[in-house]
Amino acid sequence: MEFLRRTWAEVRLDCLRRNLGRIAGHLPAGTRIMGVVKADGYGHGDRYIARELTEACGLDFLAVSNLEEALSLRRAGIGCSLLILGFTPVSHVRALAENRVTQAILSLEYARMLDDACRKEHVRLQGHLKLDTGMGRIGIPADAPGSLEEIAAVCALPRLDISGIFSHFSSADALDDASAAYTRAQAEAFQKTLDALRQRGLEFPCRHLQNSAGIAFCPQLRYEYARAGIVMYGEPPSGEKLPFPLEPVMELKTVVSMVKEIRPGASVSYGRTFTAERPMRIATVPIGYADGYPRLLSNRASMLLRGRRVPVTGNVCMDQLMLDVTGVPDVQAGDVVTVVGRDGGESVTFSELASLAGTISYELMCLISRRVPRVYLREGREIAVVDYLQG
Repeated sequence: MEFLRRTWAEVRLDCLRRNLGRIAGHLPAGTRIMGVVKADGYGHGDRYIARELTEACGLDFLAVSNLEEALSLRRAGIGCSLLILGFTPVSHVRALAENRVTQAILSLEYARMLDDACRKEHVRLQGHLKLDTGMGRIGIPADAPGSLEEIAAVCALPRLDISGIFSHFSSADALDDASAAYTRAQAEAFQKTLDALRQRGLEFPCRHLQNSAGIAFCPQLRYEYARAGIVMYGEPPSGEKLPFPLEPVMELKTVVSMVKEIRPGASVSYGRTFTAERPMRIATVPIGYADGYPRLLSNRASMLLRGRRVPVTGNVCMDQLMLDVTGVPDVQAGDVVTVVGRDGGESVTFSELASLAGTISYELMCLISRRVPRVYLREGREIAVVDYLQG
């Protein structure tokens, strides 16, 4: 399959499917998975990920961040239920309604604005009410005076069909005593609110609380859906050991463009942050921070070449960086380099790189830029390529 083999991402759909099966097996029977495909499927490419989740894995609900992401999936023929987890300007209620997109209801004020916009546009809108149980971001605060009255007022609005309610854990990925207690308090606040609403005659057929960390560490919670994000893509939500195995879905590859010998005292890359103390062989590869490989990994990270780790040497440039290949014989231009993934007995993960860069794996996945083609594989065979720059 033809594409520019400079720097590319390989997305292994078999791994996605197996991860989903393990996640489903960890949850109570009857709990369905809502696949989170926001941020272009965490950098994996939303359209092919969504097709795999709905057509091969049978998911009937996907979550995105915003209207643009939802419309991208609809244009790709994705017909399942879609939930926008964040904000949509009320001027776009017609697009939401006509494309059968469910909107998160962030507050009573926002709900009234949506209802008024629906009245003017002569449409009805599906909504899931967002409850803030301690994340402190969006949603009606569960513990605020009058919160039950606000929720009841939202549900009474004539042009909003509130079919679901949800919340979000803030620290379920941490298992220390304080974090675990906070997670329990969030879960209790969610259930307490549901119980109080039921006493008022308000019930919701679609309830969801667990994110990836909640799925892993709070599997006993029983709601209609659990939202799988980072675990679906094969990375843990934190450094805590997961109770089920995962397979990374994405590998990031590049190639050697040049190999050269340098002498002691020679410097490498911008700022001369690396100076050779001995004769060395340096390989240049065409990947840089414009491709999503952070400059923070300069002189810290390694890549894989012929089954061996080779250190990133000198500062990462916009489009290129250098590797110390002194210990790897016969390296030549055209050799494939594994930036993230496995080569022989060695592997580099997004979590490893995130630790070196002082961030999280989510961010590194999302940083992979649009000039990096996504190559989709099934059973080791390339089945499709998405090249954003070529259309």
